[in-house]
Amino acid sequence: MQYVPEEISAGLASHEMAYRAVKEALIAASESATIFPVVLGHGSDPQNSYAIKSSAVSDLAGLKVGSYWPGNEAKGMPRHNSIIFLFDQETGRIGAAVEAGQLNAYRTAAADAVAADCLARSDASTLAIFGAGHQAEYEVWALARIRKLDRVLVVTRNVKKGEAFVAALREEGLAAVLADAEVACRGADIIVTATPATAPLFDTDWVQPGTHVVSMGSDSVGKQELPPELFSKAKLFCDLPVQSRVIGEFQHASEETQLTAIGDVLSGRANGRESDQEITIFDSSGLSVQDLFVAKAVLALLNENNASQEPFDEDDS
Repeated sequence: MQYVPEEISAGLASHEMAYRAVKEALIAASESATIFPVVLGHGSDPQNSYAIKSSAVSDLAGLKVGSYWPGNEAKGMPRHNSIIFLFDQETGRIGAAVEAGQLNAYRTAAADAVAADCLARSDASTLAIFGAGHQAEYEVWALARIRKLDRVLVVTRNVKKGEAFVAALREEGLAAVLADAEVACRGADIIVTATPATAPLFDTDWVQPGTHVVSMGSDSVGKQELPPELFSKAKLFCDLPVQSRVIGEFQHASEETQLTAIGDVLSGRANGRESDQEITIFDSSGLSVQDLFVAKAVLALLNENNASQEPFDEDDS
């Protein structure tokens, strides 16, 4: 079994690598992948939770275990952790185990960037980001790769954390400010919600024509970030309709609501944005096939790096 520890996978991860792998995965999700129902569980303390996501595609099969231990923050440790297991297709044994705490952050942000690249207006330049936690930073920089962001409006209940986040973005050259929810929504071309919310974060009327909206935080039953009234005013997209209706943002949509898999847009089987006045929504509930493809990409980079190293020669000792 090939084991890739966190420090190695994190060192190999990048927004560019994750974008390529996740785009391929989202197309596969609509064409050839089998994606199994998500298993949700918790630790001995019910506040500690985990999810098991699994899938199979032509040359890959495996699963990811993603955990959320909120008490880790007080210990100076990440609250989110992930590990991806790839099966050896010949034997059924685990062929590779890739620790993926930071890799998962790149992968999640990449999915939103891939969707935004074909759904957000080409001139979109103002981003409103709800949340100032660990994932928010990855979301901002993934989107900054595919659109020229002139402003970032940060909305958060934790002012201290928000100020630190804004300062970090400014230090890297982005014009970021704290804003309230209404001001941010009314001024944004792209809205991203990256929170653990269980109720809408803003009002439908605040979202302007032409806005692209991303719900990233809704990934289990009961979570909610967007006002359902917005659904009837927008074109709705997601990573996988059947999963989005169960654990994603569209668990709050009616059964008749039409959802389009983003993979169908990427492969040309469905239309994305069709006018600059449309509001588009992408629900990113997170797919196992994305994890398999980013793990495959990490293994390829690792093996490539190992192959490029000169072999040890005893005569040089």
